[in-house]
Amino acid sequence: MASVTKTSPTKEKATSCGTLVINKRGELLLCHVTGTQNWDLPKGLQDPGESTLEAARRELREETGLVFTEDLFEEIGSFNYRPDKRLHLYKVHAPENLDSLGHLICTSHFPHHVTGKLTPEVDDFCWAAREDISRLCWPRMAKRLLALDW
Repeated sequence: MASVTKTSPTKEKATSCGTLVINKRGELLLCHVTGTQNWDLPKGLQDPGESTLEAARRELREETGLVFTEDLFEEIGSFNYRPDKRLHLYKVHAPENLDSLGHLICTSHFPHHVTGKLTPEVDDFCWAAREDISRLCWPRMAKRLLALDW
């Protein structure tokens, strides 16, 4: 009797797209994730029909208010990030006048788990040097960022 192998359809991994914004000192723009102790890149899930660049630019705009022309984005690549998620990254060198971050604003909101009140995904911004990444970011993100040349 022949052996039958059952295969289940493989679910395509979701892709989170983000941007490393790098200032003239080589520091990385990080966003403080509301309700946590951690900081992260401006990033988020790619919508159906959206290119990775379109998703990265949208997430950057929603989480920081920053808008850069498409030609400033340099593709870094796509990486396995979690068992259920890939991470696709770009980098942009910040213009000289983007030293102060006080004007940045997050327009992307979620309902607060207790109050239900719409709450910004991001509540603060900072420039982080390479040596700050392990202390500020989630371990998985820190490992990925520190493996990159930026």
